[in-house]
Amino acid sequence: MPDLHYSDSTAEIHKVVVGPYENNVFVLRCKQTGDAVLLDAANEHELLLEMCRDLGVRMVLETHGHHDHIQAVPAVRDAGYEVYVAAEDADMLPSYDNLIEDDHVFEIGKLRLRTIHTPGHTPGSMSFYLEGHPILFSGDTLFPGGPGNTSFDHADFDTIIESIDRKMFTLPKDTLVLPGHGLDTTIGNERPSLDEWIERGW
Repeated sequence: MPDLHYSDSTAEIHKVVVGPYENNVFVLRCKQTGDAVLLDAANEHELLLEMCRDLGVRMVLETHGHHDHIQAVPAVRDAGYEVYVAAEDADMLPSYDNLIEDDHVFEIGKLRLRTIHTPGHTPGSMSFYLEGHPILFSGDTLFPGGPGNTSFDHADFDTIIESIDRKMFTLPKDTLVLPGHGLDTTIGNERPSLDEWIERGW
């Protein structure tokens, strides 16, 4: 079952780890209104649908189109939840409802979740920054210790480095980074290692 991963006066984030690739799935919920959004319908659709019902989820946002992040998409759509994905990754999904544009704000109750197009892992990789809170959902773009895998087709190391440097490392150093797999980190923890990542090439 999900755990309450983060909470402050206005927002709460629930996290569950699903599937063979141990994907992190997050639900961001507005405490004032009860409205919520699911990030990545990755796997174990029955569990995710239960979370959606229990936590007031209104829509599903995909960080990118890789198969381990989208296995539950048909089930959540069949249950009536609209699925959003960036245009560049849309053809990776079996189905979807709406496209995500860069620098768009999703209003989740009283919360404002801003999209940041961070290509490199995939062409349509999207990160989500919770305005007014030190929270960044980074998908598979940034992890503790470096960028996401760029050995896939249509992935590019120089592009992901540019995304991280110009769009993530400009955020406050205390920003909590919630990646698509594994443990949290912060912008301040990772920023000093950028040159090291560039030198090693992955």
